[in-house]
Amino acid sequence: MLASLPPLRFLPLCVSFGPGDSPSPGRRPQTVATMASATPDSQARFGQSVKGLLTEKVNTCGTDVIALTKQVLKGSRSSESLRKMAIITTHLQYQQEAIQKNVEQSSDLQDQLRHLLK
Repeated sequence: MLASLPPLRFLPLCVSFGPGDSPSPGRRPQTVATMASATPDSQARFGQSVKGLLTEKVNTCGTDVIALTKQVLKGSRSSESLRKMAIITTHLQYQQEAIQKNVEQSSDLQDQLRHLLK
């Protein structure tokens, strides 16, 4: 069943921190020095902002996982639908062949009845 599924395109689920989200390696010593001399109040604000960014990133990742799950389920249902449609098409072809044979036999029977009634 997995072989019939279309190939998945993977979306980036969790985007890494951008340049504005975290300090770059070149600025890190300055940030450490700033944090060492910062007041407890500013450290608390910095911690809250980091928590806010992490929460935002986790929420984004969760949303992306939900979207990906919906895509996979939709693809699975589409594949299942196509399989059912193929089965129905095969059954309809069998019925068409049976009807066609019956029509041919009926015309043969009509010819035989006409010949007998003469």
